[in-house]
Amino acid sequence: MIAAPDPEKMFQVSRAELAVFHRDVYKLLVDLELLLGIAKGLGEDNQRSFQALYTANQMVNVCDPAQPETFPVAQALASKFFGQRGGESQHTIHAMGHCHIDTAWLWPFKETVRKCARSWVTVVQLMERNPEFIFACSQAQQLEWVRSYYPGLHARLQEFACRGQFVPVGGTWVEMDGNLPSGESMVRQFLQGQNFFRQEFGKMCSEFWLPDTFGYSAQLPQIMRSCGIKRFLTQKLSWNLVNSFPHHTFFWEGLDGSQVLAHFPPGDSYGMQGSVEEVLKTVAKNRDKGRTNHSAFLFGFGDGGGGPTQTMVDRLKRLCNTDGLPRVQLSSPERLFSALEGHSEQLCTWVGELFLELHNGTYTTHAQIKKGNRECERILHDVELLSSLALARSAQFLYPAALLQDLWRLLLLTQFHDVVTGSCIQLVAEEAICHYEDIRSHGNTLLSAAAAALCAGEPGPEGLLIVNTLPWKRTEVLALPRSGGAHSLALVTVPSMGFAPAPTPTSLQPLLPQQPVFVVQETDSSVTLDNGIIRVRLDPTGRLTSLVLVASGREAIAEGAMGNQFVLFDDVPLYWDAWDVMDYHLETRKPVLGQAGTLAVGTEGGVRGSAWFLLQISPNSRLSQEVVLDVGCPYVRFHTEVHWHEAHKFLKVEFPARVRSPQATYEVQFGHLQRPTHYNTSWDWAQFEVWAHRWMDLSEHGFGLALLNDCKYGASVRGNVLSLSLLRAPKSPDATVDMGRHEFTYALMPHKGSFQDAGVIPAAYSLNFPLLALPAPGPAPAAAWSAFSVSSPAVVLETVKQAETSPQGRTLLLRLYEAHGSHTDCWLHTSLPVQEAVLCDLLERRDPTGPLLLRDNRLKLTFTPFQVQSLLLVLQPPPN
Repeated sequence: MIAAPDPEKMFQVSRAELAVFHRDVYKLLVDLELLLGIAKGLGEDNQRSFQALYTANQMVNVCDPAQPETFPVAQALASKFFGQRGGESQHTIHAMGHCHIDTAWLWPFKETVRKCARSWVTVVQLMERNPEFIFACSQAQQLEWVRSYYPGLHARLQEFACRGQFVPVGGTWVEMDGNLPSGESMVRQFLQGQNFFRQEFGKMCSEFWLPDTFGYSAQLPQIMRSCGIKRFLTQKLSWNLVNSFPHHTFFWEGLDGSQVLAHFPPGDSYGMQGSVEEVLKTVAKNRDKGRTNHSAFLFGFGDGGGGPTQTMVDRLKRLCNTDGLPRVQLSSPERLFSALEGHSEQLCTWVGELFLELHNGTYTTHAQIKKGNRECERILHDVELLSSLALARSAQFLYPAALLQDLWRLLLLTQFHDVVTGSCIQLVAEEAICHYEDIRSHGNTLLSAAAAALCAGEPGPEGLLIVNTLPWKRTEVLALPRSGGAHSLALVTVPSMGFAPAPTPTSLQPLLPQQPVFVVQETDSSVTLDNGIIRVRLDPTGRLTSLVLVASGREAIAEGAMGNQFVLFDDVPLYWDAWDVMDYHLETRKPVLGQAGTLAVGTEGGVRGSAWFLLQISPNSRLSQEVVLDVGCPYVRFHTEVHWHEAHKFLKVEFPARVRSPQATYEVQFGHLQRPTHYNTSWDWAQFEVWAHRWMDLSEHGFGLALLNDCKYGASVRGNVLSLSLLRAPKSPDATVDMGRHEFTYALMPHKGSFQDAGVIPAAYSLNFPLLALPAPGPAPAAAWSAFSVSSPAVVLETVKQAETSPQGRTLLLRLYEAHGSHTDCWLHTSLPVQEAVLCDLLERRDPTGPLLLRDNRLKLTFTPFQVQSLLLVLQPPPN
């Protein structure tokens, strides 16, 4: 339906006319339109329907267009009908003006700036003419654009916000995708959004407003609650392709048990126009009749902007309380949710994610955007940590707060639900990729500056600083730059959230007690890689024939099957090309078969062993891959390069596991959840393609197999086959999407016991957050140093940054979460000079209970399953 744009498309104006507006005629037309809508909508079995029809007929009889004096007679007939009131039991519809503007979609960001201005000028005129009209507006980014480019309009919006007519909602920087951004990115959406609304409009939002995104993470309720929001509105689940979602008003319970009041407008739209048909649909389609008697009605042209019109407002005013219809009132989000909360004792509860049974191709579409998003989330994480450490250790270092805010806002902008999903035109995708380049460039500069500050005062020649930005000690193989542009492999050990000096060629760690990697090429050209932890066997075409956990001898690949099997599918969705992948694509599975003899040994062993091969995917597309096993590493990596030139094809890689389980586990923001591996019900079947972040796992008692990745999101586990979605080739709205060269890495990790005890979570973090080898202006400090460590493997220290409101910049914000799904106590240890520690919410507002007990630079923290906690650490002034 939505084709790629034609840059040569031309339009011609053939006629223009001036017209005189006759308000009396307009009012009669509105009344007639509504009366005919009532007659049609209520049907011939309803007496009120006939009353409406006869009233309209009488109006036509008495009204003569050539005699304006007859108009008041006709209007009096209509007023008599609409003045007949309904009973107290009637359903109340809360009509709110709205103008959903996609921050980018079929137009670039700069066009959205103009869309906002045009739409909100119209809204201002409506608010001036209609004091009872209330307009709800989301997305701080759009308001920031208006503030920057149209300051006069922004001032008017502030004025109407003070009157209560212009109501900022949502609390986020943009209406982001609800699945793909990381947990920290979602926190920053609220942090930046709520701070903006407070600064510019004097109050923060109490509703999370996300009407048009493609599913909703199970961690959103907890994030909302900790950002001062306990109400949620969307309508997108009405688009479900298979199952009808059973509620319109309900409590939504998240992964940690947090609850918010959720409301889906029963009219299943955010762009109503005030017709009788829409009003009646809002009541008829409400799936919570009897439990609640209030519903939202969002009216105004949306997606491309425009917003409400005077005609829409007039229709709704006329329907305010008419017998035979629900009550209609021009209302606000506050009035709606207050009414719902007042009668919420009978509402049902939905636990877990709100999975949209449509648009699941967006987990894979536009791989370069997905990769840019993941990389920039990592870069900003690393920059904030290193800058925080430099701030704590150096009196001269200035934390780059303003620049980091700008970079975060760029990243948050690209997480809009039609950008990070890849469902946008080529021009938008190119802009997003440019934003990622800006974040990378500035991020690398900031990393170098922080490293220089950490090494300040050290005399001597330049050196290398090896930095670990994760909260656990790591011993890994790292390629270190040497003179002349060469690199050498070294086994390095770096403490948690700290650094160590780079080893010199004469001080490389011996491999013992760890077994070196052995690489053996057999006479049949197959290759075996073995590091004493896992043993990998590749057939002559590069497929995985065996993956053994050495200590137990347990085989991870299903008997008679091949792992690392690339598979092509035909991918022709019914309707939305870039958005959808349909279940019937699974019927077109075609394994990509390699040619024997292309497998060769790469690195021959020691600290690293590898083999590589070439694979012709099709006449137009090819793939090369290096399979890498490092000393001491519990997983085998697959470094992949693809040259992709296809049309409506879907590339995946499959790993049949020697594991049986009815459920698989997938990482989500700040935690994980289980989804079925079978198709017992239509709800199970609808999840044939799902999303995950850095890992997914299939486990039975005592053994499992985890599939990790560094930039992919689409995934599935069907039966015993783990499948990672790699590339798509839709042709609209971007005809060039995914064409060209791609690089990515995934990894396979067999494990004993549960994935929690086996360390799948830290392994996936390590794959995504490589150790950093940063040049230092002087020699790296002689001794290793750690800033933070956590005593429990169940607790992840996710973020370290400067607090938003920090006197003299000497307060750090730490964010931790419980990752295993357990109740746990842990000790947070720091070597920084901490003066005071206090818990806070995600908006960094201090807990009123006061400071925590700090003992020997240690804090005791208690977590419930998947709980996110934030902590403010006030640092002592550095020595002069």
